[in-house]
Amino acid sequence: MAKVIDGKAIADAMMNELAVRIESLKSDHRAPALAVVLVGSDAASEIYVRNKIRRCEQLGVRSIEHRLPETTQQSDLLGIITSLNNDEQIDGILVQMPLPTHIDEKRVLNAIRPDKDVDGFHPVNVGRLSLGEADAIAPCTPQGCVTLAKSVLGPDLSGKRVAIVGRSNIVGKPAAALFLAENCTVQMLHSKTESPQQLAAQADILVVAAGRAHLVDESWVKPGAVVIDVGINRVQQPTGSKLLGDVDFDSVTQVAAAVTPVPGGVGPMTIAYLLHNTFQCYLKSVG
Repeated sequence: MAKVIDGKAIADAMMNELAVRIESLKSDHRAPALAVVLVGSDAASEIYVRNKIRRCEQLGVRSIEHRLPETTQQSDLLGIITSLNNDEQIDGILVQMPLPTHIDEKRVLNAIRPDKDVDGFHPVNVGRLSLGEADAIAPCTPQGCVTLAKSVLGPDLSGKRVAIVGRSNIVGKPAAALFLAENCTVQMLHSKTESPQQLAAQADILVVAAGRAHLVDESWVKPGAVVIDVGINRVQQPTGSKLLGDVDFDSVTQVAAAVTPVPGGVGPMTIAYLLHNTFQCYLKSVG
């Protein structure tokens, strides 16, 4: 039976360490500051933003909220981003996705100053990560995936075979770059891959970020592998809606060495690395 990886406990440990570091700098510097911009009233986004702001308060990070109506024009949103870019008291800027359909997400993300881009989505940061620069700002969820794998396998992942199911710009591609930086051998599996199950079943670490509930069962998993489930799918069932991962947890736990649950696995790590990235931006700002 597989070990269930407790992402919340690992994230809490990270946050406790970060809180100590922030407290130690308070006597000489201002507090770190994160600006969060939310457009519209998407229910999931509201929950994510609320959780992020609560974490900021727990760590002593100043949070600045901009809650805008669904009808906000792109030009007005870009104006707010410009103002935050120019405010040297702000270390990080997070624009919560998704945005309303009349707003160009790519243009908005590209407008954020790269050194304040705590999501790691700006082309400059994507490029720096692809080049293997050690201090590149990397997307939060993929960083969490690497840390969760290390929590089982130890700090040295050299030589491990990694299969990543899903090639998104948010998780799949940056996860590949981060695992490559750990000297892993990485395969990207996607909708056009031939025999994806066979390839996945050769991996020591399997990261699943396809956005399809219970796509991966035990036939995809090498005995003794570590399985990281990034998927969050809200599925209607007779008893009501339920959150399901991309991994069939019950079957995969029969063959894997360790697997992350949904919820409670990757999700807490994503928020932890958002605050980690904010702190790194803050350190560069205050010198």
